Amino acid sequence: MRTIGLIAGMSFESSAVYYRLINEMVRERLGGLASAEVLMHSVNFADIVALQKAGDWAAAAGRLANAGAGLHAAGAECLLICTNTMHLVADTVAESAPVPLLNIIDETAAALSAAGRRRPLLLATRYTMEHGFYTERMRSRGLDPMVPDENGRSAVHSIIFDELCAGKVLDSSRRALMAIIDKAKAEGADSVILGCTEICMILDPDTLQLPGFDSTTIHARAAVEFALRDETTRVAA
Repeated sequence: MRTIGLIAGMSFESSAVYYRLINEMVRERLGGLASAEVLMHSVNFADIVALQKAGDWAAAAGRLANAGAGLHAAGAECLLICTNTMHLVADTVAESAPVPLLNIIDETAAALSAAGRRRPLLLATRYTMEHGFYTERMRSRGLDPMVPDENGRSAVHSIIFDELCAGKVLDSSRRALMAIIDKAKAEGADSVILGCTEICMILDPDTLQLPGFDSTTIHARAAVEFALRDETTRVAA
């Protein structure tokens, strides 16, 4: 089993989901009491958010690159940035260690394409929806993502940072997100990307008005596939 390196803490709410999913998937694959070989560097999210608000992406990239290098030195054989937004600096982080960086955008795009979807609605932080790094990478892979209008983007961003990252899951916010999805469906969306790793806390991708693709689950599954690529034997209970 290969060792998975998680650059985490953005927020710790979704990082806990990553840890649970990865270990559940490994146990399902191998059976018994099997669990994943995982190394995690969990950053202080408040520091990262301050850099995001200041637009200092170079400093943020340096923080995550240092974390990646440290994980590699400790034995990680792949890296995951456990957040969509910070894939804005994924190229810099990928250069920090000579191991694969499993890109959440690429993995989500592959899942959409495999399902025959082309026009997904992206629900994410304002940075992810507006900076272009996400939608441009998706378009380079044959997809045509759409984002909510200005009011919708503000609402989604606020739900993520003011509520989900603080562990708050409100029915009123779930209804607001469902209304945004309804509007996108009427405008031609054929699927929904839960493009923030906290959104799975409030929306179930299997119960939406459109086919849902949870980036957290997709990313975690990619890590497990990498870790278990050469594993064939189930462990006895």
